[in-house]
Amino acid sequence: MKPKRLLKISVDLLMTALLLLLMSYSLVGEAAHEWLGVGIFLLYLLHHVLNKNWFKALFRGKYPPIRILQTAVDLLVLLCMTGSMISGILLSRYVFRLDIHRFSAALQTIHLLSAYWGFALLSLHLGLHWGGIMSMAKRLAKKPSKIRKQALRGVALLIAAYGAYAFMKRDFGNYMLLLYHFVFFDDEPLPLFLLDYVAIMGLFVLAGYYLAKALRKSKATRK
Repeated sequence: MKPKRLLKISVDLLMTALLLLLMSYSLVGEAAHEWLGVGIFLLYLLHHVLNKNWFKALFRGKYPPIRILQTAVDLLVLLCMTGSMISGILLSRYVFRLDIHRFSAALQTIHLLSAYWGFALLSLHLGLHWGGIMSMAKRLAKKPSKIRKQALRGVALLIAAYGAYAFMKRDFGNYMLLLYHFVFFDDEPLPLFLLDYVAIMGLFVLAGYYLAKALRKSKATRK
């Protein structure tokens, strides 16, 4: 594997890990939450530097349905990440120490919406590109195996099923729709919280993967 490709994968994995920890907020502590936010901000900048060709190709070539969806999701992710980072900096009490009280209610709303929609959209983004990850994994595997393929599919479906349950248990949709204006955390072990959010991420990844697959299949059928 080429060094640049390996760096891209490492950056994306670190961003995913930090994103999950950021969602835990008070379970990791407010100060840690802010430092994790700085970390994901720097990784996000590096991610775009490494993928600068995406910006160059934005106004080139045709836009079939799959590319339209991927581009729309990417731009929405950019909007959510920008909103989350700016509001986070302005609300900072430990790293930047701004904590602007005059606009704190509005900033908290922006931060909450950006965080939950950003998590969902980033997971969907991962799913839309999961086919490429699967292709790379196939090249690394020594021999194809139908049993392994079916087993992995079964595991993915189980994760997504639990993710749907966790989505409802954690009231994830209510935060996305701003039915709750504050995030409520139970006194629970961090690993249990992360397990639920990994499953919710898996749900969106699976949805993105099969949506991309359906759009590509539809394109191939029309030819």
